[in-house]
Order: sequence, then C-alpha cells, then structure tokens
Amino acid sequence: MRKEIVVDKRRVFRPGRVAWVLVALVIGVVAAPQSDAQERLPASLTLEEALRAALRNNPGVQAARNDLQVADWNLNSAYGSWLPSASINSSVQWQGAGEQRFGSITAEQLGFQDQPSFLLSSYSAGLSFSMNGRTLMAPGQARRSRDATRAQIHSTEAALRLNVTRAYLEVLRQGEALTLAEQELERARINLRLAQGRQEVGSGNAIDVRQAEVNVGRAEITLLQARTGVETSRIRLLQQIGVDLDAQPTLATTFAVTEPEWTSGQLYQAAVGNNPDLQAMRAQEEAARYGVSMARSSYFPSVSLSAGWSGFTRQASSTAGQEAQAIAAGAARIQQCMTLNDLVSRLPNPPPLQNCSLLATPESALEAIRTENQTFPFNFTRQPPSVGMTVSIPVFQGLGRQRDLETARAQLNDNRFRIREQELALRADIQSSIALVRAAYESALIEERNQALADEQLRLAQERYRLGFSNFIDLVEAETVKARADRERIVAIFTYHDAVADLEAVVGMPLRNP
Repeated sequence: MRKEIVVDKRRVFRPGRVAWVLVALVIGVVAAPQSDAQERLPASLTLEEALRAALRNNPGVQAARNDLQVADWNLNSAYGSWLPSASINSSVQWQGAGEQRFGSITAEQLGFQDQPSFLLSSYSAGLSFSMNGRTLMAPGQARRSRDATRAQIHSTEAALRLNVTRAYLEVLRQGEALTLAEQELERARINLRLAQGRQEVGSGNAIDVRQAEVNVGRAEITLLQARTGVETSRIRLLQQIGVDLDAQPTLATTFAVTEPEWTSGQLYQAAVGNNPDLQAMRAQEEAARYGVSMARSSYFPSVSLSAGWSGFTRQASSTAGQEAQAIAAGAARIQQCMTLNDLVSRLPNPPPLQNCSLLATPESALEAIRTENQTFPFNFTRQPPSVGMTVSIPVFQGLGRQRDLETARAQLNDNRFRIREQELALRADIQSSIALVRAAYESALIEERNQALADEQLRLAQERYRLGFSNFIDLVEAETVKARADRERIVAIFTYHDAVADLEAVVGMPLRNP
C-alpha cells in the first residue's frame, strides 16, 4: 500500500508570522547579465520556476555557456582554413637627393650625377592556399570539441539543478523547524501558566514555576535560532538562483513522501542515456577518437598554391638630369652627322649631305621625359604576375609524428577507461541511493507514528499535571519527547527528499512530481 507524507508549505510560512520571516523565499528584481531589463520572479515561486530562473541568471552557468560561443568560432575558423588567404599591400616612400651606392659601385661611377630626390609607391596582391591532412580534418575535430563543450555545459546545469533543489528543500526544512520552535514556545508558555495556576491554588511550588520559566527562555532561544536558519537558507537559495534579495514571494511547491517503486535496472538504463557526467565523458571520447585520426594525418602530403600581382611608381623631384642627357645625346648625334658629311664631301661623286640639325633633341622628347616622370602615386608600372604550386611529401621528421599519434591513442584509451569507471560508479550510486531512499521512506513512516504517540503522551501528561496526578518533571519529560519526535519526523522527511534529489542527479532526470 502506498502512503504519502506531505510537507505543507502553509505550515512553513504562515501569513501571521513576523514580517521578516515571511520567507518562503525572498527574490527581487533580477538584473539580467546580458540585458538592461530586470526580471521579476512570481510572488508564489515553485521549484520548477526557481530552476528556470537559476538557469537564466546563475553566473557560473552563464560563464560555462560562454565556452560554447568560443567553440562555435573554433568550428568556423576550422572551415575558414579551407579557404584561400588573400592579402593586399601598399607602400609610399621618399628618397632624398644625393649620391647612391649600389653594392660597391656608386651612381657617379655608373654615370649618374646630381641625383634628385624621389617619390616611390608600390602595391602587391596575393592569394595563397594550403591543404594538408590536419587542415582537412580540422572541422571534424572542432565539431566534436564543440559537442564536448555542450555536454560539459549540460553537466554544469545539472549540478546547478541539484544545488537549487537542495537549497529549496533547505528553506522548507528551516521553515518547518521554525514552525516547531513556535509550537515549542507556545507549549512552554502553556506549561508556565499551568505551573503558576497550581502555585496559586497551593498544589504547586515555586521550583516548578522557575523551571517552566527556564523552559520558556530556552524555547525563545530555539525560536531565534530557527529564524536565523530560515534567513540563512533563503539567502543561500537566492545565491544559487543568482538574483537580488528584496522581494518576498512564498514557496509554492509541496513535496510528498511516497513509497519508492523504482528498480536499479530501470534507473541504470535511464542513467546511461541521461547522466550528464557520462554524456560529457562520451563526447570527450569521441573527440579523442577523432584526435587519433588527426595525429595520423601528419603522414599525409600537403599542397600549396600561390598567385601574386604587383606594381610600382618612381617619380623624381627634377628631370633636369634626364633632359640634359637627352640634349647631350642629340648634340652627339649632330657632331657625328657633321663628321660623316665631311668625309662624304671628299668623295669624287659625293651623295647629298644629311641635314644634321634634324638630329637635335626636339622639345617633344623633353616634354615626354617630363610626362613619363609624373607617375606618383597611382600611375603604376605593372610587374609580371606569378603563379606557383608546391607539393610536399613528408618522409622523415624524427619521431615526433609517431609520438603525437601514440599520445592521442593513449588519451583515447584513458577516456574509455574513465567511461567504464563512470558506468560502474553509476551502478553503485544508483543501488546505494535507492537503499537510502527506501530507508528514509520507512524512517519517515515510523517517525510519523512516533509523533502521533508523542502528541498523545504530552496531552495526557498536561492533563495529569493539571489535575495534580503527576509532578512537573513528568510534564517536562513529555514535552522533551514531543519536541524530539517532531524534530526527528522533519529530519526523516527531508532526509528522504534529499536522497531522492541525489538519486535524480545520478540518473539525470526527475523521478517525482513535486
């Protein structure tokens, strides 16, 4: 027969309590890390809503998710390595006037004197493409690394869910402790009034009254400690969720203690497909397996292609030297022509003489020199384009490639061993967790029965003391038994819920409907 023990949230947080302890949970305006807008959680907060808020706001999870963006760009970069690289370069230069040296020879020795200053500019454009085994397989490796990153993020989120669930239960636990402390204080005050009443009618004594007053003081201390525990647990829950601490909604989820009906075989099969740590290890194993292929690809040949274009300009600050050389060349031609005419004129029948003046350097030639000099900065002289292809076949490069291959194989084997270890740990964790859940369930049933018996015992002790059939010590003992029974019941109930939360974390999926 299935029996349920319910923790009623209304007992944990009553509207009539002190305002600062209306704590089911204090959550205020939450500043979203990636947005200026503020998130406000509902006034009545369920566990599911708390989990969703934590996944949105917890800084640790957000930091882990940033790794996925890096992994995405690593994949894009790996595909980008398949594309050719392009570059464009340009330069501007000024060279002052003066004598230049070309190696061990000066410009003057080559016949160039009075060198002017120059303005120079150039450009070059190139394409290059290279492909080898690692480049070819890089996208696959990056994709598997991204899958491993995602699995690790899921593992981080699962750990956060467990922490939030525990913190949520702790708030309820402390709230129940607060309820018990209030009840103990009320019973201590009732006992004090009973002791005072018996003293007034002469059937009691001052010792009983003083003992009752001491018990009231102790109950007040217990209540103060319980309030502190509620406040502390509330703050820890808000810390896990990642929100501010100003608003005060109440916890809306009610947890029931139900008989566990799971089997270790069913839960193990579910854990194999859902446990986040195991999924992360499998993703790492896949990345390591591909890493072996990457290491083996270093034995493959590589191909490189390249193409380039370039041009330059060179403009002198003055063309006087070039013009003087052109004029001198014209004068030399005229002198040579006149010498030839003189020789020809001495022949018996000389032919017509040449008009040597036509050999003088014309003004158009000088203008052409000036025009050709006006090249800076964009009137480039193109150089011949170039295209090249290189095939490289690695023959022997020491033992580094084999070392990398063996290292990748060892890493793959390590991942396989860790997965096997995790699977064995899952079996052990599931079986031990189920045993703890069942023991906690049985304990909760026993403690519920003990509480009912303690209630009846305290009622009888109060009635006997009121009628004078027992002393105050018997009443205090009954009160002590009642307080212990109440606390042990709460401990048993939340031990059960903690055990179920741990079991859910191992399996990687919820097992109850809170």
